[in-house]
Amino acid sequence: MIHNDQELKITRERIARFEDQLAHLRQVETNPANYHASASGFLAEIDRMQLEVREYLSLHPTEMAVTEMAR
Repeated sequence: MIHNDQELKITRERIARFEDQLAHLRQVETNPANYHASASGFLAEIDRMQLEVREYLSLHPTEMAVTEMAR
């Protein structure tokens, strides 16, 4: 889970790097089966990170404090 704006920034940068890696892989991998096998892990991780970003952004900062205190 993302806990602050710095972690949000890092996660968004990581998503961008993974997307760049996938874009490059699409250009260099000649075998579709190999591409899909390689891409699936990247796509799953991108999906997981995007969910974390959406969850973080869906909360107002005051709600984050309440969430953290409930732990």
